[in-house]
Amino acid sequence: MEDLLASRWRGQAGRKEVWYTTITDPATGTGIWLHHELVAPADGATPYAHGLVGVFPPDGRPLLRHLPPAPWRPDGAVFASGDVRMTRDRFTGHVEDVSWDVSWQDAGPPMYTFPRWAWRRELLPAAQVVPAPRGLHHGEVRYGDRVVRLTDAPGATGRIFGHGMARRWSWLHADLGDGDVLEIVAAVARRRGWRHLPVLPFVRLRIDGVDWPGGDPLLAALRFRGVLALPEWRVSGRHGDRRLSVTVRQPAERTLSVPYTDPDGSRCVCHNSERADAEILLETRAGGGGWRPERRWRLDGTAHAEVGVR
Repeated sequence: MEDLLASRWRGQAGRKEVWYTTITDPATGTGIWLHHELVAPADGATPYAHGLVGVFPPDGRPLLRHLPPAPWRPDGAVFASGDVRMTRDRFTGHVEDVSWDVSWQDAGPPMYTFPRWAWRRELLPAAQVVPAPRGLHHGEVRYGDRVVRLTDAPGATGRIFGHGMARRWSWLHADLGDGDVLEIVAAVARRRGWRHLPVLPFVRLRIDGVDWPGGDPLLAALRFRGVLALPEWRVSGRHGDRRLSVTVRQPAERTLSVPYTDPDGSRCVCHNSERADAEILLETRAGGGGWRPERRWRLDGTAHAEVGVR
């Protein structure tokens, strides 16, 4: 099997590589966000690793701590920098008053939100893949004087590799229960000639063990539309005999605003919530040209989502 966790970076200037993990504690509803990042500046400056940890309690404002830039020295791990380390079955770290020691295992095959060729051959400005779309997490996350003890906590680990973040984007990971998962990345690219195109939503819905839409995700994305805004954004479209409508809400009091720096030095802001709400409707074509509901899901505070802007 392809190793989707290993670093893709081979010393090129102007690259950004991300490993991110999002978790929902089923006992308390607390959301957890672990973000690990490698940046190789476009001007040839020394590459560096950095990241962040976010905690989203159900009874207060979310908390954010930054892992300061440090030399890139993975030392046999998937990611290692300072007091933060990620391996193939464990996350550990300590940043200010937040620490974590979480083991994990995945319960399903990876999800290629973008085409496999885009991930392998780097033909797009950036690509995303989800090596662990249905991870189960065990361990502890401590913040301040509070402790979150995770047992069979659902979540996902995703990857991004490319030249930097999009001009605008939105992202959703939704664990729908019973093995069903929805992943969306909707974006407008920064490249000249691309930046004025409509939002292009890459959609992957795993339902009853089968990923929909079938075929090439890029061709399927042309049949979807997205409206990127805050506190609510939407994606809808059809493929074959099914159509999907998704509405995501990120209340301000449950959202963190995080600045990012791309390899070329440009800046963007990510608005992330690990306690977002989502309404998802999957319909099937009925006789006479109409549509009938096939599945409907509503997530209250358990959707993982973000919107990025420049």
